[in-house]
Amino acid sequence: MKIAADFSQRAVVHSQSQEWIASPMVGVNRKPLDRVGAEVARATTIVSYDPGSEFTEHVHTGGEEFIVLEGVFQDEHGSFPAGSYIRNPPQSKHQPGSEQGCVMLVKLWQFQPEDRTHVRLQMNKMGQVPLPNHKGVSITPLYKDEIEEVSLLHFDMTSEYTLDALGGAELFILEGSIQESDDILLKHSWLRTPEKTSLTIKSGKNGAKVWVKSGHITDVENQISRVQNA
Repeated sequence: MKIAADFSQRAVVHSQSQEWIASPMVGVNRKPLDRVGAEVARATTIVSYDPGSEFTEHVHTGGEEFIVLEGVFQDEHGSFPAGSYIRNPPQSKHQPGSEQGCVMLVKLWQFQPEDRTHVRLQMNKMGQVPLPNHKGVSITPLYKDEIEEVSLLHFDMTSEYTLDALGGAELFILEGSIQESDDILLKHSWLRTPEKTSLTIKSGKNGAKVWVKSGHITDVENQISRVQNA
């Protein structure tokens, strides 16, 4: 299966207008953003757990990265409310579920194979640092390695920030709205941009909170190859 699989092209999805698609597990539904592969895939997906639903225990051979958008996600490692940012590295395993239901942004098979770093952060409880020369914009760093950088950008009303995405980037709108080029991105909209691009992000009248992942598009072909060889 291929969805938004040309990584040399800009991709935008307004997920609030998408229909949910049933997964193989009862009570777990999905909205695909990009995907290369079948059930084992390099994928970016919005996932919904109905109350009381769960997956069977499984190993994340290629790693799993996610944000809890609504509700509370649970596994044997704890309960993770909305605002949680989690990285489960390659070869980690768990049995995920949700007693009350939840919605998550999930990314699979987008890690370096040697990565064994677990990350469990409560983004809503973290501080932020003003960005020099960008009035009304601040940042919360979340993760960085030799390939990628992940952070939250916080925008006051009608603020502006330029992102030089030499290694490509993804933006996911957690709160508020932004404009980038001719696209207006509302809550839970997603933007992916290819390598060697520059983004000019302008927040709306209510400001915005934007999850940003950059640099990783340079490694896409390796990620896809690892999925195909799994």
